[in-house]
Amino acid sequence: MSLRNGAISLVKRLVDAGFEAFFVGGSVRDEQLSLIPQDYDIATDAKPKDVEHLFSKTIPVGKKFGVIIVLDSGHEYQVATFRAEADYSDGRHPNSVSFADAREDALRRDFTINGLFYDPIAEKLHDWVDGKNDLKLKCIRTIGNPVERFCEDRLRMLRAVRFAAQLGFKIESKTFNAIRENCSLILDVSAERIRDELLKIFKPSYADRGLDLLHKSGLLAKVLPELEELIGCEQSSAHHPEGDVFEHVRLMLSKLTTEAGTELIWSVLMHDIAKPETFSRDENGQIHFFGHEKKGEDISRRVLKRLRFPNNDIDAVATCVRHHMQLHDVKKLRTASLRKLFLRPHFMTELELHRIDCICSSGKLDNFIYLRDQLQVFERKPELKESFINGDDLITLGQLPGPDFGYLLKKARDRQLEGEITSRTQALGWLKAQVEKIENSDS
Repeated sequence: MSLRNGAISLVKRLVDAGFEAFFVGGSVRDEQLSLIPQDYDIATDAKPKDVEHLFSKTIPVGKKFGVIIVLDSGHEYQVATFRAEADYSDGRHPNSVSFADAREDALRRDFTINGLFYDPIAEKLHDWVDGKNDLKLKCIRTIGNPVERFCEDRLRMLRAVRFAAQLGFKIESKTFNAIRENCSLILDVSAERIRDELLKIFKPSYADRGLDLLHKSGLLAKVLPELEELIGCEQSSAHHPEGDVFEHVRLMLSKLTTEAGTELIWSVLMHDIAKPETFSRDENGQIHFFGHEKKGEDISRRVLKRLRFPNNDIDAVATCVRHHMQLHDVKKLRTASLRKLFLRPHFMTELELHRIDCICSSGKLDNFIYLRDQLQVFERKPELKESFINGDDLITLGQLPGPDFGYLLKKARDRQLEGEITSRTQALGWLKAQVEKIENSDS
């Protein structure tokens, strides 16, 4: 059963049991915009215990707030009891919750476009917040006083930016001014929640709009001040005709494909993050950023750690930042050194970062084309992927661990990658000869 049909079936079971039930939130908004919803949330006057009684598989994720997850028809659905809320002293959770009717439930939601209720049985839309008109106007507007809505949950300020970027909507002036005036409150939100919202804001194909709105709203300076510092950081017009570092990053975000993942997106955001700190101008007026890739690795780790990114993501992004200048000199590398690049765990991300970096600066793709062609050659030679020999082979030949141990393995690997050694037998023969030379020189 499809996700939507499963949701209709769930609503029907609630209605047949004597309850009211509606599709609410993002699914209604998306369907009104002719988009395909990724999930369906349901609001009902059934109490949590009633929902648990009606459905055999449930998860009480927020039972005290009236929220139950129902596992049905192979899908997960959030089912919430109509509620009204009062006093948010921690800026996220209501101090008290009282069950209410559908209209009151709509009025306590964040934005008008998310306050629409739809009855899939009667096929009727309920709009108590003028959300349909704001969809027509392409407008993000809070339900009620924006300052109150944002003080209830500070994360709503980032959500406003996300919806505006994602949908291509504008943020209504009072709502936008409230964000600007209260943007410092975003620091009361946990790093994990901020991170999750930023991951959604910096999605292709609207990541550049998200960056602009974060800056204009004042939120960027609070959650990613390192990116805010890129504004006005001058670059050489010969290498970067697009403008300052901020404009360069913004342009790169606009070139991301929908397949881009977290590693690439955040490598784009972070790759030039150290340019303000490393900026210099020589006696001829030439601009330099000496060592910005090394410093950028450190800053990237600090930023992503602050936002509680998983260690794997931190390592991947920091590695891409550290290496991003290497790919500009690849034609000077020996074959073995070039092929070692291909074996790096994040090389494909590095390569795509390099491609977009070039497109959004000099426009020259000769290094990218060279790398792509050499990679294709390398991929047709699977025998190069794994070393023919290892430390056990050296020990078998009588070589004890010591200064020569790693040197011999490295030289053997380099010869393999250069194409001078093409089989394990040949590698063992070369290794045996080298061990004998060392023994003879020591005797």
